[in-house]
Amino acid sequence: MASKIVSAIVFVFNVIAFGLAVAAEQRRSTATVVQDTEVQYNYCVYDSDRATGYGVGAFLFSLASQLLIMLVSRCFCCGKPLKPGGSRALALVLFIVSWMFFLIAEICLLAGSVENAYHTKYRTMFMDNPPDCQTLRKGVFAAGASFVFFNAIVSQFYYFFYSSAAEASLSPY
Repeated sequence: MASKIVSAIVFVFNVIAFGLAVAAEQRRSTATVVQDTEVQYNYCVYDSDRATGYGVGAFLFSLASQLLIMLVSRCFCCGKPLKPGGSRALALVLFIVSWMFFLIAEICLLAGSVENAYHTKYRTMFMDNPPDCQTLRKGVFAAGASFVFFNAIVSQFYYFFYSSAAEASLSPY
């Protein structure tokens, strides 16, 4: 039987990661073009950079969740062999899907955090076009949040099916 404590800890980590990713999406940096006091050039002014911290936090909580599941299940490939059957086959499929969702979520969260932290430092003369104040596209952290959510569901099912296959392998033939 799957450990309820491990399932609860993984669930809490994934909920925190999801919440931080949603908060990062809501707090993305925005920029405005401002003229200097002497009206000689324009430059970009960015608001707070909270989304980067939220994105990194979501990244770390999602990483901790995945590492905990993989350590407890011995990453599916180490440890005693599992009894052939439906639980092992489903655990294998869910293992692969879980890693795919995890990697996509981590890429979205990390790329969003890096891109959100990047601020252009260009300035233009008064007669030129205003500078292009680069900001993070809408939806990058939301994509990361959705894949954290998908990974939370799939990893819980993976752990359940892995545990039931491991229990079945303990009984003698």
